[in-house]
Amino acid sequence: MFDLSVVRTESKKAMYEDMNDFITGLLFEERDAIANMSNVASLLYHILPEVNWAGFYLFKEETLVLGPFHGKPACIRITIGRGVCGTAASSQKTQLVNDVHGFKGHIACDGDTNSEIVIPMVKEGRLIGVLDLDSPIKARFNEEDQVALEAIVETLLAGSDV
Repeated sequence: MFDLSVVRTESKKAMYEDMNDFITGLLFEERDAIANMSNVASLLYHILPEVNWAGFYLFKEETLVLGPFHGKPACIRITIGRGVCGTAASSQKTQLVNDVHGFKGHIACDGDTNSEIVIPMVKEGRLIGVLDLDSPIKARFNEEDQVALEAIVETLLAGSDV
């Protein structure tokens, strides 16, 4: 059993440091990407405050396909370049969106979502997919979240066969 209470929550910095350490432990001697993404999605969903969806879309057959996640059922396929996830995938740049309703082409899988951050997962120049986090709170995510979540993606990619 995993004790999530060991993750400090007094500051974002401490929380993300502990989560990245926790993820490193989860990945120890496990290289299966789907299993590792499942645990990372669960950890993010259960630890991060004010998040209503946390998960992955995987790049397959020139589209993003729903991968491991926690939250309400989601869109299954997203076209590259469409919505926040598709934009992150096509640009290979993190998308930090304070108000999804103002994002041209936003795909509303969950009407309760108001802000979103999507981190592209790129390994050796190859798009693997994206990490997607949604929140019902406008401007929930900031640059501190972005840097920390990008580091978590790097930890995940380094510890997984993708």
